[in-house]
Amino acid sequence: MKEVKSQATKSTTPGKGGLNAEIQSRIGHQLRAMYDDVVRQGVPDRFAELVRKLDSAGGQGSEGETNENNGRV
Repeated sequence: MKEVKSQATKSTTPGKGGLNAEIQSRIGHQLRAMYDDVVRQGVPDRFAELVRKLDSAGGQGSEGETNENNGRV
């Protein structure tokens, strides 16, 4: 990371700010690699189950009913 930071400092035009296209491209590739890794991990079973429960409970209550957890259904 220090390498990218030092290259960014060297390759920008003084007074303009910002990063050149090469640095932006490297950052983009790294971000995509990190994002792809997170997506491949998938959704934990407990979260998937919670979403299923919320979806099935979504149509069961009326607008005026309250719930002891958050005050609304």
